Amino acid sequence: MPDSVADSSARDPFDFPRRWEADVVLSDGGTVHLRPITPDDAEKLREFHGRLSERTRYFRYFGPYPRIPQRDLERFSTVDHHDRVALIALLGDDIVAVGRFDRLHGHQNGGVAGDGTKDGNSAEVAFVVEDGHQGRGLGSILLEHLAAAAREVGLARFEAEVLAENGQMVRVFRDAGYQVSRAFEEGVLHLEFAIDPTDESVAVARAREQAAEARSVHNLLHPRSVAVIGASTDPTKIGHAVLKNLLEADFNGPVYPVNAEHRAVRGVRAYPTVLDIPDDVDLAIVAVPAASVDEVMDGCLAKGVKALVVVSSGYGETGPDGLSAERRLAAEARAHGMRVVGPNALGVLNLDPKVRLNASLAPKLPSRGRAGFFCQSGALGTAILANAAGWGLGLSTFVSAGNRADVSGNDLLQYWETDPSTDVVLLYLESFGNPRKFARLARRLGRTKPIVAVKSGRHAVVPGLAATAANVDEASVQALFEQAGVIRVDSLAQLFDTALLLAHQPLPGGKRVAVVGNSTAIGLLAADTLLAQGLDLAGDPVDVGAQATPEEFAKAVEEALDRSDTDALVVVFVPPIAVPGAAYARALKEAAHRTKPIVSTFLAVEGIPDELKMPGRGSIPSYSSPERAVLALARAVRYARWRAAPQGTFVRPEGIDLDRARSIVDNPGAELRLDDLQAVELLDCYGIDVVPFRIAHSAEEAAAAAEELGYPVAMKATSERLRHRTDLVGVRLDIAQRESVEAAYHDLATLSGKPDVYVQRMAPKGVSCVLGLQDDPSFGTLVWFGLSGLVSDLLGDRAYRAVPLTDTDAAELVAAPKAAPLLTGYRGDEPADLKALQDLVLRLAALAEDLPEVRSLKLEPVLASAAGAFVSSARIVIGPPPSLHDAGPRRLR
Repeated sequence: MPDSVADSSARDPFDFPRRWEADVVLSDGGTVHLRPITPDDAEKLREFHGRLSERTRYFRYFGPYPRIPQRDLERFSTVDHHDRVALIALLGDDIVAVGRFDRLHGHQNGGVAGDGTKDGNSAEVAFVVEDGHQGRGLGSILLEHLAAAAREVGLARFEAEVLAENGQMVRVFRDAGYQVSRAFEEGVLHLEFAIDPTDESVAVARAREQAAEARSVHNLLHPRSVAVIGASTDPTKIGHAVLKNLLEADFNGPVYPVNAEHRAVRGVRAYPTVLDIPDDVDLAIVAVPAASVDEVMDGCLAKGVKALVVVSSGYGETGPDGLSAERRLAAEARAHGMRVVGPNALGVLNLDPKVRLNASLAPKLPSRGRAGFFCQSGALGTAILANAAGWGLGLSTFVSAGNRADVSGNDLLQYWETDPSTDVVLLYLESFGNPRKFARLARRLGRTKPIVAVKSGRHAVVPGLAATAANVDEASVQALFEQAGVIRVDSLAQLFDTALLLAHQPLPGGKRVAVVGNSTAIGLLAADTLLAQGLDLAGDPVDVGAQATPEEFAKAVEEALDRSDTDALVVVFVPPIAVPGAAYARALKEAAHRTKPIVSTFLAVEGIPDELKMPGRGSIPSYSSPERAVLALARAVRYARWRAAPQGTFVRPEGIDLDRARSIVDNPGAELRLDDLQAVELLDCYGIDVVPFRIAHSAEEAAAAAEELGYPVAMKATSERLRHRTDLVGVRLDIAQRESVEAAYHDLATLSGKPDVYVQRMAPKGVSCVLGLQDDPSFGTLVWFGLSGLVSDLLGDRAYRAVPLTDTDAAELVAAPKAAPLLTGYRGDEPADLKALQDLVLRLAALAEDLPEVRSLKLEPVLASAAGAFVSSARIVIGPPPSLHDAGPRRLR
């Protein structure tokens, strides 16, 4: 319907929430910039309206409406960002779409207050998209972002009136995943729906996100034409190297050197600027100094280039000024529809014979294979590509993203998930841009394609107690990878070792491993390594003897693979002098089983035997030592076990009072600790009971509290330095009579120097545990669990998981600490109720997801026994919520 006239109130029309601005990827992989409208946009809005077709204007305004009167133009462009909100999508300087909502006041459909007027929690929503940009997903994007803004300003429902013949707009609402009610009257559909996210709406948004981001990477890796801006005739310049590499790779499309001083570079006609190129340009490689990039950008934007690879340095790595230039580069590119790799990037490769793209500075390329590789470091990227060629590991695609101003590893995960040419994903990571999104994407991708990652910085961990920030950060990374099924390795050598196995051999069906070789000593070395890695030995190692023929060797391999108790095979071999190792390698390949993995070690053989090398599935990895072979196999076994395990379900426990909880933590300002009663109330909102207690200020009050609570009771000093000491100096337990309560009060008050003493009902005896929430600046909130005690504290025996948690995550968290066997009936004790502990973990995870204002939380001690899990004490600190890295509507970071 046409926008109804409404007073825009006294709010500053320029003062919109900056978090409502976003760069977004559309369904065709292009980008636009989304932000609230301001009065300065009035002329842009008039021009936008003038470009709309008559049909589009009719669908939006239910009439011809050929031009916007000045009064309406002011009203459309001046909103209060509360009752009236309008978002515009900008491509360059042009508006290409507008979405808006207006809060409904007065009696209308639904949501009626007690006085018969509209309760103000509904708004009318509408969109219009320029004709040339319809079908790119802009309506869905605007709906997501408007719904998020509406929830922030207290709205709960959207209403819309759409002409029945406007099928495209009807589909936007129908396919968004909300429960939409419809009414039809005189050719107009009236739609209503609640705007709180549903499981279906979140799933829809994430599926669209995956498709859009994958498409944007596809555009980057499958260009139909490439321009090299800064192509140089000087062989020492990077602009010469990248052009040379493009041409020598025989790119399957036109290559356009851009050089203002020469008519040709390397025999290819050159153009003074990118705008002088007569045809379309999909990909531009930028190899000019950073100071000149702004001018180059203007030409790329005007030319309609889809993606940039910026190999130039001089950006974020140089300091604050360079970082500002880098951010400006990414923002300008996105606002004009382009994705950016770099700056300071090595470049990108696509080894598909239909593409043959080497848009990089790497002179040596591996063969084509089925592994995709993302690397942050340009210097390491060159070494990685050279090593891949030497190891015989083929790649499908490769991206070295440099400073990652835009395109990141997460974008590549989205692409590789649906790329039919990639079976294994390899990552070299120095840092995470959006770790929560990484965890979500990796968990999904890892169910079908293994991910192997080197995360640098592991050994920057500060030694000492587990409470150091560095140790928490390392635990965060490890928890993230374990949850997502990512195979973490410590070095590039281990990454290649693991990738060779995963790319060429099937996954093991279990952990029973046979060993066959022609040396007892080497076979035993392999067996020892297997056992040390937690694998099972399928029978004694088979030694065919130093004089065995290739045929005898092959028969032993076949027999080991055919055994029902064998899941995988390790072959260790020292070629005898009389017969070349190649004959045995051929025999091994011919005997190989197609359903069970094999790793091999051919000692005293230069490199990998050629007979074992072959592209794709079936090639048998050969390693320089049995230890390396077994370690690679052990990683594959652990990954296969994760992949076969139940995925778990994201569980939201019952009995949560979210509104009451939010009222407790609302607007905390600076960080502050909740008092005991506030902490108990907040936990109660999430169904977490604290064992009843009272605070006594005298011996008489302590005795009265004990009588009220019921004997036996525990008494604790209120001093933090005394309450949780392992020697329990500030605690008195199992007090069963009044005289003992009074005596304990005097002891504890004297000890702490405070008149306040806790009196608490005794919980059933059990194993003392500690649970908590830890705010991590990179990962968001972590849930952690451990057993209380000095040894656990000294060893840092705590397990971490990043929220959100599945029920499987909760069970694994409780079982992860080394001391966890104490919970399962150690030395004949009655097992604790693990389900109760897991439920407690899930309730803490729900609290963390709902209330980012909770910056830290600690429950200690939690007494776990057959009777349940009993929380004795809680410490909660709240503060301004951090930014949520993977929450809200779709956006680029």
